[in-house]
Amino acid sequence: MKKVTLMEQFKSADEGGYAVPHFNFSDIWDLEAIVKGAEEMHAPVIAAALPKVNDALGMHVVGAMAKALAESAKVPVYLHLDHSTQVQVSQRACDENYSLVMLDASKETLEENIRRVKMVVDYARPRGVFVEGEIGMIKGRTEEGSYTEDDFLVRVEDAVELAEKSGLDILAVGIGTAHGFYQGRPEINFKRLAEVNEALGLPLVMHGGTGIPEEDVRRAIQNGINKVNVGTIIKYTYLSTVKEVLDREGPTIYTTELMLPAVNAVTEEVKRWIKTCMADGRA
Repeated sequence: MKKVTLMEQFKSADEGGYAVPHFNFSDIWDLEAIVKGAEEMHAPVIAAALPKVNDALGMHVVGAMAKALAESAKVPVYLHLDHSTQVQVSQRACDENYSLVMLDASKETLEENIRRVKMVVDYARPRGVFVEGEIGMIKGRTEEGSYTEDDFLVRVEDAVELAEKSGLDILAVGIGTAHGFYQGRPEINFKRLAEVNEALGLPLVMHGGTGIPEEDVRRAIQNGINKVNVGTIIKYTYLSTVKEVLDREGPTIYTTELMLPAVNAVTEEVKRWIKTCMADGRA
């Protein structure tokens, strides 16, 4: 279907009080589930591939299969390169059907972060591709609890400088969220989120959606989050369903009979998150 650009989509989300949900995929089966869930909920979605997915399948293959599903979808589906730390990888994705590419240099100095993101922006802009950067730290599964607040929390002045000097389009901000499953309730600094939102006025991204209570996701959306990233629960639902069916049926089962229950399970999880982001009916 003909779709509006991602930035137009984010503008509509900001004005409409919802977020565009982002779902990580690893192959054609969970990608199909993301599209299926979006169609059933009449919602725009972002399907995201990590660099390790491109390394395993080939960036051209990932881009081609995402393009094929997006073009036949009844709702807007956008392909995103998630958490690339390499400038050349992010640049290459601009030529492989990606609508949005990330350059994550959040662990570098602010000056280096700006330099790397700007290199991607300069390459992406003439190709009509948008760029996501990151400031502050999104805590990792093996590192959770190892940062102090000053270590990971985004600083407003740094966010403004990164956005202005790099020219990025959307920004992931460190506000207390983490990748992987949380140990206890996530502690999100909504005050800092609101401060960054007021200072920047561009779409903000919340990474580490899995495990955040619905009311906190919606509060974050009210404070400027226009994109919510969900990955861990998609992978967990996918693989746990495959394991359950395989344990029950054995390895002589046909591949399609093994995978379709996983597709259905992931579809339901996608639908649940679309409702959490209040994106249902927005396509």
